Amino acid sequence: MRYLKRLLCAFWGLLLVCSVQASVDKTVESALMHAESTLEKPMVDRVIVRKSDRLLLLMKDGKPWRVFPVALGDAPLGHKQFEGDERTPEGHYTLDWRNPNSRFYKSIHVSYPNEADVAYAESQGLSPGGMIMVHGFPADSMPEWDPVRMRYNDWTDGCIAVSNMAMDVIWEWVQDGTPIEIHP
Repeated sequence: MRYLKRLLCAFWGLLLVCSVQASVDKTVESALMHAESTLEKPMVDRVIVRKSDRLLLLMKDGKPWRVFPVALGDAPLGHKQFEGDERTPEGHYTLDWRNPNSRFYKSIHVSYPNEADVAYAESQGLSPGGMIMVHGFPADSMPEWDPVRMRYNDWTDGCIAVSNMAMDVIWEWVQDGTPIEIHP
């Protein structure tokens, strides 16, 4: 009889331990799932624009993660120097703020002009210009905005234009403060 009592006590103890362990496992699993859902997703760490290839690359961990075709300023060769020159800047800048209500779908600002850009333009007695953006296509449906022209020809005033679908990806994965390199 003693043996049976010990066996029953051991059995009930084992059940209690298993029940507690299952409860702990569910709590840990729930906490892990919550932690995963609240963790920030790894964002793009750099954007590269290759003007000659008409490509924008979203870089993660030093590797291209997504690549999109772009349209540039009407005069794409060379670095932007002055307001109205229709060129897209070249160099190292930052994507520093965004406009969700842009005339061009959505837009993210490129920190052009930097100090060197300002100094050069002023030395020539001119303004360097500004408001260079990475943006989508025009939000309005004006007839002169031909989608084929917008996709395959340079048409901006110096900005970097991508499709609205590409802009949605860029908007989601690129944080303010992300570096952008614009190469010739």
